[in-house]
Amino acid sequence: MAGPGRSTLPLPDYDHLPIGGLEARVRSLTAEEVEELLAHERTHADRVPVTELLTARLEQLKAGAEPTYGDPAALRPEQGEGRTGSPVSPATSPEPFGPPPHGTPDQRGKPKGDRT
Repeated sequence: MAGPGRSTLPLPDYDHLPIGGLEARVRSLTAEEVEELLAHERTHADRVPVTELLTARLEQLKAGAEPTYGDPAALRPEQGEGRTGSPVSPATSPEPFGPPPHGTPDQRGKPKGDRT
């Protein structure tokens, strides 16, 4: 039995979703859609954490939970619009500093203890 193709799955780009993104997005699916993903997962990667997540969500739906609103095709948080690298720049970086000196030509270090 061949599973559904990537383009027909309820979650676009399902195979590339991190488990954290999947956990949030699967809540908007119906029981039939979760079953479809579970069948696809078991015939392809069969990742234990993902099958456990999908099985748990399916049990919740069968126990009366309702799908939440939301667009399963929405941008993932890691793909936010306008995000380009680190927000750190020379303008936002602190001034560099070094450790305090241990004796300088004008302020020599003092011996320890009772040495003379």
